[in-house]
Amino acid sequence: MDRTIAAPDDRRMTAVLLAGRRPGVDALAATRGETLKALIPVAGTPMVARVVTTLLATDAIGAIRVMTQDVDPIAAVLPADPRIGYLRSGDGIARSIAAALESGEAPFPLFVTTADHALLTPATIAEFLVGAAGADVAVGMVERAIVEARFPDTKRTWLRFRKGDWSGANLFYFAGPSALPVIGAWASVEQDRKKGWKLIAKFGVGLLVRAVTRTITIHDAVARAGRKLGAKVRIVGLSDPLAAVDVDKLADLELAEAVLEGRA
Repeated sequence: MDRTIAAPDDRRMTAVLLAGRRPGVDALAATRGETLKALIPVAGTPMVARVVTTLLATDAIGAIRVMTQDVDPIAAVLPADPRIGYLRSGDGIARSIAAALESGEAPFPLFVTTADHALLTPATIAEFLVGAAGADVAVGMVERAIVEARFPDTKRTWLRFRKGDWSGANLFYFAGPSALPVIGAWASVEQDRKKGWKLIAKFGVGLLVRAVTRTITIHDAVARAGRKLGAKVRIVGLSDPLAAVDVDKLADLELAEAVLEGRA
């Protein structure tokens, strides 16, 4: 497979697909006889290959950069498409993204998603990018009522704010250099990625108190935090409950397979 990085199509944006691993044994991968989570078959197809297929089918995406510590086994399950290149993961996701941006290997504007987003569709990406237009940074999320209307028994991590609880959709957009301070703030709390309040706390006690007491919406909270970093940051609410289903645990894997096989 040719693993050189081709120049992106200037009319379309670059996508970075996060397909790295954390230190130690991945318990979920081990249940399926794999060493890498990204290679777990979901309804017969490695999940990283499912996401790459979605990215290749999305009109707004030009070049795809798969970011991983394990290029060879990941590349072996992906198509030999000139739009696909590979970047080595460094010390943390946010720092690796910042390094790729600053080196030009993954230029602005940049779309980021994850290899465990097995149910991601081109329509969801398109909806997200329309909502992200005009922002320096955008983050995709799904409101709880939308998720539970289809999956009432699902267990997710909810960020609780005024006018709704939200689950992350692992979709991110970075328009230009104004996004770099936001990525830097992300890097400083990356180990607490499931604890959104720790990021909010970086922007003052007042904002944290309003978030904890649910007297501010998530949209207003991230917009105010972004302004302190000189960036226009926006939450993009998504309409498809599948956007909130990433494959982190066995129940997620079983749900994703049930959806793809028409059982859920």
